Amino acid sequence: MEDLKDHLLPKPTPQSNLADSSSRPFASLRQPFQGVDVLGLKKRGQSVRSWIRVDASSGDSQVIEVDKFTIMRRCDLPARDLRLLDPLFVYPSTILGREKAIVINLEQIRCIITADEVLLLNSLDSYVLQYVVELQRRLKEFWNSDELKRLRECNAFNDLSGNNSSSDYLPFEFKALEIALEAACTFLETQAAELETEAYPLLDELTSTISTLNLERVRRLKSRLVALTRRVQKVRDEIEQLMDDDGDMAEMYLTEKKKRMESIYYGEQSMIGEGVQSFSAPVSPVSSPPDYRKLEKSFSFAKSRHESMRSSENGKQHIEEMEMLLEAYFVVIDSTLNKLTSVLILILNLI
Repeated sequence: MEDLKDHLLPKPTPQSNLADSSSRPFASLRQPFQGVDVLGLKKRGQSVRSWIRVDASSGDSQVIEVDKFTIMRRCDLPARDLRLLDPLFVYPSTILGREKAIVINLEQIRCIITADEVLLLNSLDSYVLQYVVELQRRLKEFWNSDELKRLRECNAFNDLSGNNSSSDYLPFEFKALEIALEAACTFLETQAAELETEAYPLLDELTSTISTLNLERVRRLKSRLVALTRRVQKVRDEIEQLMDDDGDMAEMYLTEKKKRMESIYYGEQSMIGEGVQSFSAPVSPVSSPPDYRKLEKSFSFAKSRHESMRSSENGKQHIEEMEMLLEAYFVVIDSTLNKLTSVLILILNLI
């Protein structure tokens, strides 16, 4: 027993050591941090993770190993958005539209959608694997479809930019978002159907025989129903919030924004080239540079105004397409919520 006390209890500090420690400034402040592996904590925060990448142009998938900061730079996302995808944390369902990406956290589907690719955290979950397979199937089906050939023949297909006359065409990010919504709604609908199938026999048994055992079974079922109802409600609210905000829906049209930025960039490059060419010609050294700057400024202003008007016109059409897409899955998730609510009302009326 004495040996155990000596091992567990702290040993008394000699007076000489106390005197030495008191003479050293801030010595007591450094002691609590002794033994903390700060570098280890940083490394854990920058740990490399496995992602499944699905390419938009081919539909091919590959597994890549990248760290968090590489993903942040690659997709132009803040760290707080990536925390939504961390499997170590539990966050409610969220759909975020950013400048170059859509961040999705819907039940098992946690991914980043850009105009060129989809990045999912590598997982053996069946719904994640089904998402990848379904996305690949639809992409390859589109690339081999007669619709694509017709668009190319009619010159209405323009580098997947969404500037075409086909109402059936959806850009890549819409396809990826649609499959994520479909997977989440299917998963929640399956769980709701299982609980509904389990509920009615239990309620019938409680109606015929009121006992402690039957009451306990119904209470447990009620707890599961309440938890599932909250998850379904959150997905429904997230879709409804997106439908009510035109700005959020417009942010999700990533292909259009990418195409617009590329056109502006190449326009500026061509203007720079014309400027170099004009300066190389024999002109007056006093009057020409200001005139060139005025011309460049007026041209840039007119161009930006034209791009703004064109993007706003296209935005209205794209918002309608996004709204129709969201509305379809809003109806599905709302039906699931009504089903769960009906079962809960029956339980509350009995207990």
